[in-house]
Amino acid sequence: MANSSDKQFSIGVDYGTNSVRALVVDISTGAEIATAVFDYPSGEAGILLDSKDPNLARQNPADYIEGFYHSVASAVRDAAKTEGFTPERVVGIGVDTTGSTPIPVNKEGVALGTLPDFKDTLAAHAWLWKDHTSHAEAQEITRAASEGGLPYLAKCGGTYSSEWYWSKILHCLRTAPEVAKATYSWVELADFVPAFVTGNTNPDSLERGICSAGHKAMYHTDWGGLPSVEFLDSLEPGLSRFRYSTPAVASNHQAGKLTAEVAEKVGLKPGIPVAVGAFDAHMGAVGAGCGKGTLVKIMGTSTCDCMPAPMTEKLPDVPGLCGIVPESIMPGMYGLEAGQSAVGDIFNWFVKQLTPAKYGTEAEAHFKLTEEAAQLKPGESGLVALDWNNGNRTILVDPLLTGVLVGQTLHSTAAEVYRALVEATAFGALTIINRMEEYGVQVEDVINCGGIAEKNPMVMQIYADVCNRPMKISRSAQTCALGAAIFGAVAAGAYPSVEAAQAKMTGVKETVYQPIAENVAVYQKLFKIYSTLHDAFGTADYSGSLFHVMKDLLEIRQRARGAADA
Repeated sequence: MANSSDKQFSIGVDYGTNSVRALVVDISTGAEIATAVFDYPSGEAGILLDSKDPNLARQNPADYIEGFYHSVASAVRDAAKTEGFTPERVVGIGVDTTGSTPIPVNKEGVALGTLPDFKDTLAAHAWLWKDHTSHAEAQEITRAASEGGLPYLAKCGGTYSSEWYWSKILHCLRTAPEVAKATYSWVELADFVPAFVTGNTNPDSLERGICSAGHKAMYHTDWGGLPSVEFLDSLEPGLSRFRYSTPAVASNHQAGKLTAEVAEKVGLKPGIPVAVGAFDAHMGAVGAGCGKGTLVKIMGTSTCDCMPAPMTEKLPDVPGLCGIVPESIMPGMYGLEAGQSAVGDIFNWFVKQLTPAKYGTEAEAHFKLTEEAAQLKPGESGLVALDWNNGNRTILVDPLLTGVLVGQTLHSTAAEVYRALVEATAFGALTIINRMEEYGVQVEDVINCGGIAEKNPMVMQIYADVCNRPMKISRSAQTCALGAAIFGAVAAGAYPSVEAAQAKMTGVKETVYQPIAENVAVYQKLFKIYSTLHDAFGTADYSGSLFHVMKDLLEIRQRARGAADA
């Protein structure tokens, strides 16, 4: 074991929806010695909203800059309390962010939203990942690529999303021409932060990450990078001027080195290598220990499912996935991304809007509802729900879908509904796994991370039973930041590969949720009903009948209650 005088450290900086977290990690063990969080001060919980448009969600780019300064400086000060740590022993920095969160910048790479002329213009700020104002443009991009026989959607599931890069830029061009006119380029948040802290902000030369480019901007080497000038300008004249020409690279590359100005503000030495940025879930998958056959579920307000697959093996295009991008998760492997637009958000919505007052405060209600719901047997409620309260990200890729609850009676309880909503998110997770395996990508292990996985055994047991797979929990509660720290170490040359760093810096907890056979059998029946509703409400070509759904639910309920009474 290394002496304290030999220790080396890396820092992961994790930009979430409402805050930024900095994590200091001992690269020899993965021990997390210090952390600090900075809540974005602008807007509502860091989000700039418009009461006239519920689809709008923007952020102040100045919050990102201040967030780096405050979180990293605080974490470094806290780390100084640990024996063996000194700022000089920090070898690398990695950054992960939400996405697609593109930012309009000027020719110098300065975010327009930080300039006096645009500080009050919402379109000039960062377009947060969950901004859905461009849903019409996303449909238009999908239609144009499909009708033109172009390959651009092949690697992102066949359908473009309103959450993604080009649809947002196109919407801005049409609805905020003054912003578009002042914009020289658009830069993903995952690229913006590494560029800023290394001083490499020139939009024509800053490093662009393959994660954001491949999953959100239709970038692929098969067609030479980004979509063609002709295609983009066919959508809107002038759209193509926002193409960038630099090749997108994986996060084991360096974006540059920490500038003296930034280093002084955060208490580090200048010249520390900073890794090319990537999305939070992708780096979270690395921090959780992903690899061939291992799917990582980052569970929070929404979920993102990430899984690498060897580039040495032929991989078909998988309809409905958010992307199949070479090296977007791990170098030398395809990165597969899927996800659900709402999971924890659904539970929170139910508690805030529909839970009886007797359950107390929000925190008390979550606890009491979980406690009561855990006492129910699968199928006992007679309910089944669809988890589309914020649209469907995978596999339908449709933000205009909404939630469904079937089977309620005058006797349905809050706890029964709560459990049905949890089960719905598990059915959505199984739908994603099934789609992957349908196209030959075998899911052998599932590692879960995030607050829900850490704190809610009932949810994890339901997922194990529904998916009929053991559910493992990441050892780290901060996998996104840990993954960023891993890439910081690898980009700095402290490890020869991501796999080598993972072997030392990641792990899973001893607790593993095993599927219970009798529960699995019931959930297989409920999943058939879920799948019927999924196809009936979510696909245009459904031609079956829904007549049997309520009767089947009643039969499953009766059997479950009969078993409970036995």
